[in-house]
Amino acid sequence: MKICSQNIRKIRRSKDLTQEYMAFEMGISQKAYSDIENAKVKINLEILTKISDILDIKPSEICSISHKCANDFEDKYQSLLEYMKKNDISIPKEYL
Repeated sequence: MKICSQNIRKIRRSKDLTQEYMAFEMGISQKAYSDIENAKVKINLEILTKISDILDIKPSEICSISHKCANDFEDKYQSLLEYMKKNDISIPKEYL
């Protein structure tokens, strides 16, 4: 759930929306909304749907971690290649 909460915050900020605006649109207090972004409450389907509607995105975009996994993998792969090059370790052509 922490990943979903972090993604909600990141997407909200990218759209220049405030917590107060989100809370107003959801019909809850700013504190209650803050608790969602800080993973203090479990995000159920109703909350996820409301937030995704306000942010004008699919619910799956909020809780998807595939982009994070892909980015982490790519970063680690590039670091490994750099290490191998610096230490004169042979790199098979299919990995370049």
